[in-house]
Amino acid sequence: MSLIKWNPWPEQFEGPLDKFVWGDFPAVANNFSFTPSIDIYQDNDNVVVEAPLAGIKPENVKLSIENDVLTIEGKAEQKSEIDEKEYYRKEIRSGSFYRSVALPVAVDGAQAKAEYENGILKVIIPKEERVKSKNIEIEVKKK
Repeated sequence: MSLIKWNPWPEQFEGPLDKFVWGDFPAVANNFSFTPSIDIYQDNDNVVVEAPLAGIKPENVKLSIENDVLTIEGKAEQKSEIDEKEYYRKEIRSGSFYRSVALPVAVDGAQAKAEYENGILKVIIPKEERVKSKNIEIEVKKK
């Protein structure tokens, strides 16, 4: 039985342009990294980024913030003793990953905190003071 390769690209990307854009696409696809999904939201004080990284050791993940851009990179290790030819289907991701995303507001990256729980990486980044909203009361003067 042969290995059926999973193609992450929709069918519209397959065709005569493959060789032009990707070169030898099957060979390139085997060396591709994957891109983790992320959720970004904010409250009054922080920008929060969450990424599901189940099965990836936190020590294999590197976070950096530069110019209000968060970068998440790392490696998912595959520990398998099964010969590549013996697989019927192989969809579990492995290899390196990299994701950079511009944050929606200016942040104080030096004060960022990260936590990993139940396979979810959560990065909490405080907004810079100049970005936090402030309510201004209107003073009514009587004549």
